[in-house]
Amino acid sequence: MLEVLPPDKYNATLVSNVHPPDWKNPEPAPRYNLVVIGAGTAGLVTAAGAAGLGAKVALVEKHLLGGDCLNVGCVPSKCLIRSSRAVADIHEAHRFGIKVPERVDVDFPAVMERMRRLRARISHHDSVRRFRGLGVDVFLGEGRFTGPDTVEVAGKTLRFRKAVLATGARAIAPPIEGLAEAGYLTNETVFSLTERPRRLLVLGGGPLGCELAQAFRRLGCEVTLVEMMPQFLAMEDPDAAKILAEVLRRDGIDIRLNTTVQRVAISGKEKQVHLHSGDGEDLLVVDEILVGVGRAPNVEGLNLEAVGVSYDKKNGVLVNDYLQTTNPRIYAAGDICLKYKFTHMADATARIVIQNALFLGRKKLSALTVPWCTYTDPEIAHVGMYERDAQEKGIEVDTFVRPLSEVDRAIVDGEEEGFVKIHVKKGTDKILGATLVARHAGEMISEITTAMVANVGLKTLAGVIYPYPTQAEAIKQVADLYNRTRLTPSVKKLLTRG
Repeated sequence: MLEVLPPDKYNATLVSNVHPPDWKNPEPAPRYNLVVIGAGTAGLVTAAGAAGLGAKVALVEKHLLGGDCLNVGCVPSKCLIRSSRAVADIHEAHRFGIKVPERVDVDFPAVMERMRRLRARISHHDSVRRFRGLGVDVFLGEGRFTGPDTVEVAGKTLRFRKAVLATGARAIAPPIEGLAEAGYLTNETVFSLTERPRRLLVLGGGPLGCELAQAFRRLGCEVTLVEMMPQFLAMEDPDAAKILAEVLRRDGIDIRLNTTVQRVAISGKEKQVHLHSGDGEDLLVVDEILVGVGRAPNVEGLNLEAVGVSYDKKNGVLVNDYLQTTNPRIYAAGDICLKYKFTHMADATARIVIQNALFLGRKKLSALTVPWCTYTDPEIAHVGMYERDAQEKGIEVDTFVRPLSEVDRAIVDGEEEGFVKIHVKKGTDKILGATLVARHAGEMISEITTAMVANVGLKTLAGVIYPYPTQAEAIKQVADLYNRTRLTPSVKKLLTRG
């Protein structure tokens, strides 16, 4: 019987929805239009979309429907982040003329219970019974290819015309001496905590590391964040990463950049972590270690060799621009084949697969315009090219920036740390990319993404009426900056006459 820890009523509800212990797999149909292996976001969207179009679909999952996003990713992490923002707002209330007690107690078990309650509430969207109601045959068990058109799961053989690999990815840990023996947390286990660790080491300054380091610090942990590179979010806009580093330090996080962990030892209930940096060696004593240094695609156990699907254990399944594997009858979607492992990318690629696998479509992965967001406070959102990307492609750009400290709503909100930065092709208003740093940057980036998809330039955005006052008005102000560059010398001379 599959169990999610801790064993409370909320996790019992979760399991009853996404891997019910009394579930009996159906008798397979003679042949399926689509057999989908993996029921994370990519698999669920593929299965639901294909079934809704009349296809006969089988969905195979060995663990929990909903995958990482529901169970150990987006949903639980954003629950913790929301609680941590509430704490931060209380601590900052004096800036707005609000008196609060000096001591603010965080009930960590209650925070985690809230997360489990909301995760259980949301889980019905991904439930086995819901998908059965959509016309999908759901098979719980480990699926593997057994022939050119067959998948075996729990002793049953599923025949397919087309198949989709959507088994996702998993957290990995670096080969650090003593780490496994000392024990560590990943995103797959950290949300099972019921007691707050007093001292927490977060290993890795990517999106997961930064988000959870800030959240746990605000929830009362002593947090040290170790990153081997000279910058958090190594591929992010340096100006954005600099703001985040300053905020994390102000939150009280001990930041160690250009630092590596040499080895870990156990001393009683404590973990002794030996660090190395340009300043020399250091010993850090913590209660828990959270590892967030990367993910590996789930390609094992599928018997991909039997069906001629090429893969490697680092990058996952090899696909072409139409998301076909090296076996043209088998497609892939989501983290098993993508560089950018985002839930919304899993969703988008699933939609491509439905069209290409069932309707001989020619939708291309390379045609997607992909935004993403790191949900720290402030958030960092991005879409399209960075300036360095344009330089590598030999494209000249003009860059326009509006600091939030010059945006009225951000000033009155007390949220001045951040900016809107938009790159356009030099001499035009064509948007090539943008980076936003703001408390709700993730809510704002879609406007720029929509403009890029619709081939709408800054000139058009300058003509849009924005409600006043909003922080999103910073986008219009960037567009106004562009418009000012269009004033030719003769126009300027005309305007200054008289």
